[in-house]
Amino acid sequence: MAQRTGRSRQGGVPTALPPASTAAGRQLALLAAPPRRAEPRALLPGVVYVAAWLDLAAQQELVREFRRWALPPAGLRHPRMPTGHLMSVQSVCLGWHWQPYAYTRTADDTDGAPVKPLPRELAELGRAAVAAAFGAEAGRAYAPDAAIVNLYGPGARLGLHQDAEEPSDAPVVTLSLGDTAMFRLAGVERRSAPFRDVELASGDLLVFGGPSRRIYHGVPKVADGTAPDSLGLPPGRLSITLRETGL
Repeated sequence: MAQRTGRSRQGGVPTALPPASTAAGRQLALLAAPPRRAEPRALLPGVVYVAAWLDLAAQQELVREFRRWALPPAGLRHPRMPTGHLMSVQSVCLGWHWQPYAYTRTADDTDGAPVKPLPRELAELGRAAVAAAFGAEAGRAYAPDAAIVNLYGPGARLGLHQDAEEPSDAPVVTLSLGDTAMFRLAGVERRSAPFRDVELASGDLLVFGGPSRRIYHGVPKVADGTAPDSLGLPPGRLSITLRETGL
């Protein structure tokens, strides 16, 4: 696998969230309980979609935890591409810090602080997600060690790309919260049409692995104002992407 290299001489731009309108509640540890049952649907070989995988209470817990993860040090920021282009999404990392296109243990593009650890309960949630998509044995074998948590504010999007910096071929887990997003899938060897698009609503799960582990994917559009009430997010969509890096 060819590794993309190079970094911008400019850093990312740190950001801050507006105050939450909902009070703090349960702890993340409760997410270790299995999510409610939903029927998985194969979109492409190795790509599985599960609607409404997380109930509203579990989504609210994740949003509350996101607000804690977003705080400095090593907090929320707009990442910058090696070309100098500032990404429209805001991102915070857990376990490993991802800066296009490399993983480090410190937030080298902002304050240089050590990245926050990946919570054990979030890793367990990732294993439950893989089990829902590919079966119990695959779930037990899954060992995520990194999360990239992206906030899509109004107008933000993510171009077609591969998750190609990880030596591991383990599946990628994406949890969607907030506004509904159009998630676009191209191919493993191409980033052009034909595309397979799926709408990811709040609480939906998408897992891709196997022959589609390095599929080109992106988020061309987010539907404003479609989030559930009382979620605690600012306007937009939150995605939590879990990866087993193999690093």
